[in-house]
Amino acid sequence: MKVAALIAVAALALTGCATLAPYGPQMARDGQGYSEYRIESQRWRVTYQGIGAPGPVADMALLRAADLTVEQGYDWFEVTERHIDGHPDSAGGLRPSLNIGYGGGSYDGRYGRHSSSGVGVGVGVNIQGPSPTATTLEIVMGRAERPSHGHIFDAREVQQNLRARF
Repeated sequence: MKVAALIAVAALALTGCATLAPYGPQMARDGQGYSEYRIESQRWRVTYQGIGAPGPVADMALLRAADLTVEQGYDWFEVTERHIDGHPDSAGGLRPSLNIGYGGGSYDGRYGRHSSSGVGVGVGVNIQGPSPTATTLEIVMGRAERPSHGHIFDAREVQQNLRARF
């Protein structure tokens, strides 16, 4: 019982160590936050570095793309490329595992031949905190009428919907 309590305390301690920072610019090279790079006058690359599950980090990248679009005087943006660096289980936590193994051997010694085999079953717990996640979007901005193709977003609507979450 003491082992289970110790594992639970360790898991809570680890998950509290690293969490997704509030929405904002990346202040340090390996820190959390957004950064952007202008490729052409209407084409940008937006990256959001975070900690934890990829979904909220991707939403923050989308929010930054919307903010940047409005800041540059445009109405909508199209996501032409999307790269997500992270795993679905990046949020961390307890991960139970089951391991099964088989072994065998023989011995031809002084008193004759002996052989043996065995099967082992083990149950383990992996306690892992949240891991780094990043989303990079390449976007093209536009004004007035939105095209009907591709992944086109109304910048102000994205701001309104996502800003309420962050």
